[in-house]
Amino acid sequence: MHNRVDYDEGLHAVYERGRVLPPETVATWMAALERNAPTRRPLTVLDLGSGTGRFSDALADTFGGPVHGVEPSARMREVAAAAHPHPRVTYSDGRAEAIPLPDNSCDLAVMFLVLHHVEHRTLGVKELARVLRPGARLCVHSGFSGQMHDHVWYRFFPRARQVDDMVFPRLDEVIAQFAEAGLRYVTLDHVDQQVAASLPAYFERFRHRSFSTLQHMSEEEIAEGMAAMQAAARRAEGAPPEPVIQTADMLVLERVDA
Repeated sequence: MHNRVDYDEGLHAVYERGRVLPPETVATWMAALERNAPTRRPLTVLDLGSGTGRFSDALADTFGGPVHGVEPSARMREVAAAAHPHPRVTYSDGRAEAIPLPDNSCDLAVMFLVLHHVEHRTLGVKELARVLRPGARLCVHSGFSGQMHDHVWYRFFPRARQVDDMVFPRLDEVIAQFAEAGLRYVTLDHVDQQVAASLPAYFERFRHRSFSTLQHMSEEEIAEGMAAMQAAARRAEGAPPEPVIQTADMLVLERVDA
């Protein structure tokens, strides 16, 4: 139904600027991961679909062990190495269906807005089960079809929620698929994150068109949505800034004994 998003084609050049998060938001995500991760330290972490590495260095600082950033886009890995270097982080070529790590080698795996990009999810689920140790946790930040939260940008792009409902998988299907591979459901955590300090600041990021959903929309839709968001941002200028807060879902699963 939808073409695969090619991050090497152009998104790599704008992703770091368009999807950068304030330090307090990164800290919010690290706190959410800490409350759901195994309690021992250090942890070996797989950052699957690490993109430009916007969480990889924070994962190393939070969990103390090596972080393996696995990302299929060569251009995204280049940006990650330059923007988020860390002595305990390595960025490697790979994808969910072919993770370049040994069996039972990771204590924690994270996927930030990656699940809907996995072309062969059955293979990806098996690979994740392979590299996770018994008792390891998998934390999947994703949207889920039929229960998308009210993201700010949906107000300006009327068809965006419909597109995301088609792009993102259903939660019950995902849980069942992972269960078949030996990863049991633990919880669905809800994370309230500040994505920008104000609507003008949000638009300044959004205008880079780094959201992959836009790749499935027409240029006319994008132009109309951008104009509407820019107009709203201009109206908000000069007023006391209101932080843009969005709720995100994080599915937590645990690898059971094989």
